[in-house]
Amino acid sequence: MFASLKLESGSKMEELPVVCEFPDVLPGDVSDVPPEREVEFAINLIPGTSPISMAPYRMSASEL
Repeated sequence: MFASLKLESGSKMEELPVVCEFPDVLPGDVSDVPPEREVEFAINLIPGTSPISMAPYRMSASEL
């Protein structure tokens, strides 16, 4: 899962709903968002393999 928030020009970091909801998790000085970074992600596949086909099953509470 990927989530992203973008600040509109003129708005402040402290005005974001996430920052207001979780102040105990974030550092005291939240002045700016980190710079955008490019993320590279790859899954190397082995030639000739096929997708795994397994029927889902329910787990008991003790297995969780």
